[in-house]
Amino acid sequence: MRERSFRTTALSLLAGTALVLAACGDDDAETADSGPAATTGDTTAATTADTTAATTADTTAGTVVDTTAAPSESTEPTFPPRGDADLVIWADDTRKPVLEEIATTFADENGITVAVLEVEFGQIREQLSIAAPAGQGPDIIIGAHDWLGELVSNGVLEPLDISAVADGFQDVAVAAFTYEGQTYGLPYAVENIALLRNTDLAPDVPATFEELVQIASDFRAEHAGDPTYQGLALQVGDQGDAYHLQPILSAFGGYIFGQNEDGTFNPEDLGIDSPGGLEAATFLSESAASGLLSADTSYDVMIESFGQGKAPFAITGPWAVNEADRGFKDMGVPYAVSPIPAREGGQPPQVFVGVQGFMISSFSEQKDLAKSFVLDFASQETTQLALFEAGGRPPALSSVFEQVSTDPDVAGFGESGAAGIPQPAIPEMGSVWSDLGLAEINVLQGRDPTAEFTGAAESIRAAIGA
Repeated sequence: MRERSFRTTALSLLAGTALVLAACGDDDAETADSGPAATTGDTTAATTADTTAATTADTTAGTVVDTTAAPSESTEPTFPPRGDADLVIWADDTRKPVLEEIATTFADENGITVAVLEVEFGQIREQLSIAAPAGQGPDIIIGAHDWLGELVSNGVLEPLDISAVADGFQDVAVAAFTYEGQTYGLPYAVENIALLRNTDLAPDVPATFEELVQIASDFRAEHAGDPTYQGLALQVGDQGDAYHLQPILSAFGGYIFGQNEDGTFNPEDLGIDSPGGLEAATFLSESAASGLLSADTSYDVMIESFGQGKAPFAITGPWAVNEADRGFKDMGVPYAVSPIPAREGGQPPQVFVGVQGFMISSFSEQKDLAKSFVLDFASQETTQLALFEAGGRPPALSSVFEQVSTDPDVAGFGESGAAGIPQPAIPEMGSVWSDLGLAEINVLQGRDPTAEFTGAAESIRAAIGA
């Protein structure tokens, strides 16, 4: 019998949060939210948050109001005071310096004041739902597309017509910010996982998924006596990891939610127990038995195995490459980034693509100014390039992506993302992470693959009423 009795709503939320953090290891909060955010559809804000205290310096026209973030011991959600600025933007510490420069120009041209307030990336979503209705929220936020389900349900986002500039952006980025037929943001960065290959251990890119498996299996067999060696370092964690499982699921024709003709996700079409989903489950079972995959592969284990030359392949994101001190660049492992190859005769695996961008509060009293800032300033090449240089996320604006894709890491992750799909932003996705993750780890630990994936699908359908 499957062990699911512990899955209360609170624990599901906790498990989703753990997966968010696991998706990027020790990377900053912005990456965490571009991974598998646990959107539950519950419109109640979370109960804990960091406080950001803002000190208004000057409100004369053309001046950007600076702020300083300070942690708080309060357990209640708080937000920085709006102050007297005409236009207020919430951004994290990575994007704040870039936006201050842009905001200064915008303020001068319009004879207004603009305040760029620093808010921890992981707190922006919940703080907006509290601050906006109270009249203390920002006009603009920088956030992740998978927040849409919650923020639109809470009524705190303004639809944004980006048709005048949309053609310049990657299709997947525009699609990600489209929810229930309306667009709610201007994208600026995309992020996803890909295949990392140790070029000493695997000099050539595998032509097919089967070839990748064969190379990885042969390597593991050569080091069968040492459990620190892995064939394919796929992050699992102690509660499973549906985010990193997605390309494996899709490689076999499985899926989480089907998509309608317009690209929207259909929560009534759950594909975890589809023939392809069950085939993926069987692959997990066989791979665990052969030693190709391990249920014990946490983010740290993945980093250590691949970074120390003990795995020819890893499936991970740019955070593992760029992480300070222990990212693959700093570790000196020879690597290359490329899409995960398709099975023979199959379609390319679809990774989840997270997109970050600019969104406007529906409670803003300066909607015209906010839209002008986003559409006329944030959409420019100089802005998108500056944001890329600050955060290292591949640009969503195609012309800027082309400029920076001479970097092989950017090109590799970008090619992987081009075949991907936006991470579903619908509220029902919040019911998927823990059930599918648990099914994954149970299979890797030796339980029946068909029973586990079928049970997960039934549990999810019951939770979302499908």
